[in-house]
Amino acid sequence: MKNKTAISSMVQTACYAFAAVLLTASCANDDTTQNEKEQKTEVPAGTTAFNGFSQQGSATRTAIVNHAKGAGASVNWSNTDKIWVKDNTGTWNQSNAVAFATSNKAQGTFALNGTYSQATHDVVYTNKTIAAGAQPQVEIKSAQTQSAPNNFDHAGESGDCGIASAAKNGNDYTFTLNHKAAYLCLIPRSSNPYVNRSKLIKVEITAEDDIAGTYTIGANGALTLASGGSKTITVTTGSGFAIDNSSDDMSKNATYAVVAPGNHKFRIRYWLKNTTDHPDETTAGVMTPIEGTITRYVDVNCVAGIMTDVTANLTLNNYDGHNYYMWDAQQNYWYGHEWDKADSWQPTGINYSDTRFATSPSDIRYFNTNYLGTNIRYDAQTALFRTLPNANELAWYCMEGDPRWDDAELWTTMKRLYKGGMWFKKKANIPNFSTEHIPGNNSIDARVITKVFSNTTLQSGIPSPTAINEYFYLPAIGEYIGGTYSSVGIHCDLWSVSADPESALGAYSIGFKKNAVGVSTNSREYGYRVRAFE
Repeated sequence: MKNKTAISSMVQTACYAFAAVLLTASCANDDTTQNEKEQKTEVPAGTTAFNGFSQQGSATRTAIVNHAKGAGASVNWSNTDKIWVKDNTGTWNQSNAVAFATSNKAQGTFALNGTYSQATHDVVYTNKTIAAGAQPQVEIKSAQTQSAPNNFDHAGESGDCGIASAAKNGNDYTFTLNHKAAYLCLIPRSSNPYVNRSKLIKVEITAEDDIAGTYTIGANGALTLASGGSKTITVTTGSGFAIDNSSDDMSKNATYAVVAPGNHKFRIRYWLKNTTDHPDETTAGVMTPIEGTITRYVDVNCVAGIMTDVTANLTLNNYDGHNYYMWDAQQNYWYGHEWDKADSWQPTGINYSDTRFATSPSDIRYFNTNYLGTNIRYDAQTALFRTLPNANELAWYCMEGDPRWDDAELWTTMKRLYKGGMWFKKKANIPNFSTEHIPGNNSIDARVITKVFSNTTLQSGIPSPTAINEYFYLPAIGEYIGGTYSSVGIHCDLWSVSADPESALGAYSIGFKKNAVGVSTNSREYGYRVRAFE
């Protein structure tokens, strides 16, 4: 869900003044008190003082605080804030760091060298030095850091910027700063207990186009990428924010980012750290920390000076533990004694074992033993297995489906938290996809001639935001071999509808891990995963 706050319109009520000596502010609503006018900060001799006033409700400065969803924010100068002003000679001069006459940081004084007597002077706020004769630039940082929830005091450092034309008004100059960066406020929530027991350690924001880098600030404030473009911004959240709120609670975890203006298709990955729900791979019964993501997608028109609120309900995909089968069996590998039954035999821990799996055709959990002979096609008979891809189709997914390992996305199974899985293109998005023959050879049908396929040339990472709907995801949910649960989070094998045409005991399956995808025939007695492909 998105909500926009027009920062640029709010700043019109804020005025900043400077003159040749020590100046006072003249605001549009003319409500500056005499007491405020008398509270001045001493500046070094030979410099010009610039007094800046900011009003509550106008998000015009580098410390944007007390933002409310869909509403404004209180605004303060940061202690290290400086401005740039073009003097009579056309030279950009940088002020000293802001000084405060009172504890009210909405009012600050800046001291500058140079001569200022023209009717107007250009003002720029940026985090980069303006070199002599150069156009002003700003760096919107790809790595941003937020110290506490709902705290945007990193705005200036992260790339907030603005321009103004200061107009002479008696002995003073006044200006209203117009912000030229855009801003996101990310507000996650969750009712999922695994998420609630985790901390939000960072947020990774990715777009199809550049959203960070060094930008030239045009005379009209438009930002044009100059160098160092990045399509990803990562906001690190200190020691981690709580995410135990089932409804929006900005005080818990509101996370802010400065981004380049533009119409962006965002992939937002919320990185969580959990220390209670992920089993150690080597020590039985021990839980170990895990860091991973929950990913959401949103299109945002990021407008200069606008704060966009993005809410997200963080849920986890949960995969049931029942869909492990011997090939074409009538019932699942642990039928009647699944992990969630009172009389459970099913191992749920990594490398846990139980010997009470099927060993005889008289057991309805046992594999289909039919074999019609060498080079004769035979397909599974059960309704469930009839929904699975055949051997040729598996080869297309393996070799032409652009498999991509995703080592970050979190998921759950059997009350445990894991990560790791593979993205494949949906068959509708695989050119020339065929059920009747293998890739690259129209004359070979893997259902009657045993073939093996291996793909080790894999892309890494999740598909791009604009392409994600062309793919589907398979978790690395492991398998049961001889009653032992293995490789969960690391590897997965899935059955096909096709028997091995050259072995009475084999059937086709597809398997994958981080750096490889393969299609081959394996023993029908293995407890592989069963699910339809897209």
